[in-house]
Amino acid sequence: MSTAILTGPPVPGSSLEGDLRSLGFDVRTAPGAEEARGLLAAAPATERVALVDSRFVGHVHALRLALTDPRFPAAAVPGALTAQPGARAALLRAMTSLDGGEAGAQPLGGAAEPQRAATTAVAPCEPLADRVATALDAGGTTVTRPELGSLVAAVPADAAARERAEAAVAAVDDEAVRLRSAVKARDGFFTTFCISPYSRYLARWCARRGLTPNQVTTASLITALIAAACAATGTRGGYVAAGVLLLFSFVLDCTDGQLARYSLQYSTMGAWLDATFDRAKEYAYYAGLALGAARSGDDVWALALGAMVLQTCRHVVDFSFNEANVDATAASSGGKAVVGTPTAALSSRLDSVGWTVWVRRMIVLPIGERWAMIAVLTAVTTPRIVFCALLIGCAFAACYTTAGRVLRSVTRRATRTDRAAGALADLADSGPLAELVARVLRRPARALPGVLPFLIALAGGAVVVATAAFAPLKSPSPGYAAFDPVLILGALVYVLTSGVAVARRMGGALDWLIPPVFRAAEYTTVLVLAARADAPGALPAAFGLVAAVAYHHYDTVYRIRGGAGAPPRRLVRALGGHEGRTLLVILAAAFSTRAFDFPLELTVLAAAVALVALTESIRFWMSSGAPAVHDEGEAA
Repeated sequence: MSTAILTGPPVPGSSLEGDLRSLGFDVRTAPGAEEARGLLAAAPATERVALVDSRFVGHVHALRLALTDPRFPAAAVPGALTAQPGARAALLRAMTSLDGGEAGAQPLGGAAEPQRAATTAVAPCEPLADRVATALDAGGTTVTRPELGSLVAAVPADAAARERAEAAVAAVDDEAVRLRSAVKARDGFFTTFCISPYSRYLARWCARRGLTPNQVTTASLITALIAAACAATGTRGGYVAAGVLLLFSFVLDCTDGQLARYSLQYSTMGAWLDATFDRAKEYAYYAGLALGAARSGDDVWALALGAMVLQTCRHVVDFSFNEANVDATAASSGGKAVVGTPTAALSSRLDSVGWTVWVRRMIVLPIGERWAMIAVLTAVTTPRIVFCALLIGCAFAACYTTAGRVLRSVTRRATRTDRAAGALADLADSGPLAELVARVLRRPARALPGVLPFLIALAGGAVVVATAAFAPLKSPSPGYAAFDPVLILGALVYVLTSGVAVARRMGGALDWLIPPVFRAAEYTTVLVLAARADAPGALPAAFGLVAAVAYHHYDTVYRIRGGAGAPPRRLVRALGGHEGRTLLVILAAAFSTRAFDFPLELTVLAAAVALVALTESIRFWMSSGAPAVHDEGEAA
């Protein structure tokens, strides 16, 4: 239970107290600021508290947005203010400072802060909640003010103004606005026109029955796993059922986010579940298709692993580009800021033509279009055709988006912030070996021109993949060699170039491409070696290893996006970093002498990575330090 304090004299006929109770608040009344401060101080320290002017007129959903969203330490709309436990002390200081400024006494800062006293002394005729919100902002505590749109939130000064505010409330359907706002403003064509028109009502149905977004997310995962199991049967009936269930899983996947926005049920656990279950569902379905194909004698594990590698690398491109540019500042040219590029200008012109917006959203194959394609093709074709179509579509989408971003990067001169450069370094996932190389070569690396670190990383990735693909494998046991120095040499070159690429601050125009290059090199090396091994179980084991490593990389991304920073360095070092794992896999391939050695080694490595990464991830996302956010879906 949270505490809401109604300030000022009661208003006859007002339903405000009932509205606050419906939102889960224990309502108290205080005729003045002094009484309100006493009630706030007496409220349990672990509770959210709110100040609401008794004259408030507005929609219930406006109050819900201001007073119940768990993501913000402090939030306000006209006439209402809330503070979570972490902002309680600042709230009390603001009230004390405000009262002191009005009475002519020193605010809490004393004589050392005369300017702050002036900024917090607000006209007494304003609602107390608004004056305290202004004081909080002035004192350094950010007060979030949600976008209300057509919703009403006001504190009328007289009876006539109150009548006008009540008429404005009656003119807008609160529930319709709430349903519309439950749907993401920007989504793909399939999701917008084929899912959201009815999934929002499913979200409301869930909310009215007390279901939580986490429960819906879990139901979506279970449905997708059942779909994967149906695909694994290898029968036409199983494929049809798998396609239908996969689409229903996606409906639930949309519903959980809409339910979170509809009822403002954001949570740390929800952030973790929503951020990772999409990948788990999709990759489990790939595995189910591969198992089903194997039942009919068609081995498509290499295609399944290739689809997972391509999709993951494509996401890393999105994440890296966004992190590199989210707070980049435009450089100056002739005294004027460089605020755009020819590519950005063309994009803006295309967006001005309605139908091109949807075409561009569709050709990047976002999750809705991708899952719809997979589901339909599963029902009417074969797993091999599904994977071929998926690889072609994702490859085209990756080329389209990456080319546009490269053009923007090389034509827009901008200064990357230290935060962005640090995020790219975290996304690189460099381990102890690359760190050692970077320390040794840091001084000469600082002199490297513009795009050279990216080119060095690209060359190193090409070398390790090429040696994995073409180095001779000489052994009485097919596919294996007792020792192959070419393979190991390629791995050592990769370690060296990986260290050089990250030795300097990652502020270059194309440095955001370095993490995707590392992902592609590591995953593709595993894929190529498993395919060349031609041993039973090698490709499924490689699939498991890449899935475990990809989970670690997605976990890193969502921590950074949630503002919680990258995983601790001890975790990255324990997992070896991308270059350490690549070297280990190559050593396993080079020294394997029996047909079952390499698959077993890949399986053990996959289990170790999954155990370490999942243990730390679960600890973090279930801890109080994890951000209370809800992921808005993949960028692509």
